[in-house]
Amino acid sequence: MKVFMLFTGSGSLVIMSSHSSIKDPVLLNKLSTKGIEKFIAFEIPLKLAKERYGRHFNVVQNDLGESDDLRILDYNGERAIKLFHFDEMIAETRIEPTSNQEAA
Repeated sequence: MKVFMLFTGSGSLVIMSSHSSIKDPVLLNKLSTKGIEKFIAFEIPLKLAKERYGRHFNVVQNDLGESDDLRILDYNGERAIKLFHFDEMIAETRIEPTSNQEAA
């Protein structure tokens, strides 16, 4: 399981995924169906996310209503930003739609 903080046009959120990379096309497609196509992502160490979110982390991880490859850990960008320092985040990745995907 990987944890990523995404900085999107509408705010920040934290996701959990069984995909090993935020660049995985299947994961990018799932994010796109949720309207998340352009973002900057940082990986958050799993142990640190478990520590900061505590019981909530376990609840989200065990939620059978969510798919195994994408779970939203935190929709509240303000809380997410306060929980993690930038120097704790790793592997910045920038994702944006290719020109043929953008609507005119």
